[in-house]
Order: sequence, then structure tokens, then C-alpha cells
Amino acid sequence: MAQIMGTGIDLIEVDRVERAITRPLTGARFRARVFTTGEVAYCESRGRPRYQSYAGRFAAKEATMKALGTGWNRNVGWGEIEVVRQRGHAPAIKLSGKAAEFARKRGITGFHLSITHTATTAMAHVIAEG
Repeated sequence: MAQIMGTGIDLIEVDRVERAITRPLTGARFRARVFTTGEVAYCESRGRPRYQSYAGRFAAKEATMKALGTGWNRNVGWGEIEVVRQRGHAPAIKLSGKAAEFARKRGITGFHLSITHTATTAMAHVIAEG
């Protein structure tokens, strides 16, 4: 029987993420450091509300770090946590690299993710299961 190994929740302002991404000198570097190419492609396909999608994914990464029992550190990098979404399915968490190894060592076998947003805020809740 699976058990809850951790839980995390995060709330962020959409305009804070938008400012970070559109900042002239550092925005492109921020986006490339925090979001995977798949996440960027998804968010950019959203048109006008793209920054709500970016903020939701940012919150999901933060919530995942909390569910893992760590913050952003040497064990977990932004690009190693990816929010993936197949058409017709709920978004899901996919880990790679050191983050996947860290989760495996903690006995975490999967995640449950819920993302919600308004025009001004985005929130994500993650449950780590093992």
C-alpha cells in the first residue's frame, strides 16, 4: 500500500514570474534555468495567458521541492523537475538527474499534482507517494 512521503504547496504572483521572464538583461537566462524546453513550448503555446502557465509551473516546482523535503539545493535543480502534460490528461511531475536520485533514495515512487491559477496568482499542491 502506498503512503504519503511528503506534501508541498506554493503560491506565487503571476506578475512576479512575468517580470522575471521579460527582464531585458536576465529574463532569457532565468527562463532557461528554471523551465525545460517542453515547459517553455507549452507555456508559449498558451498565447495571452502564458505567464499564468509559467507561474503555475514555477509553483509546482517549488511545491515539489517541499514535498521532497528539501528546498532548492545541490540535490534538486529547477530543470530536473518538469511539469508534463499529455493532451486530455492532468499535469504530472517528472524528475530527472539528481532530483530523481534524491527521490528514489527517500523512497518516493510518484507524485500527485494539482495546479490552479487566476489572472494574478498561481498555486500548486504536490503529494509525494512511496
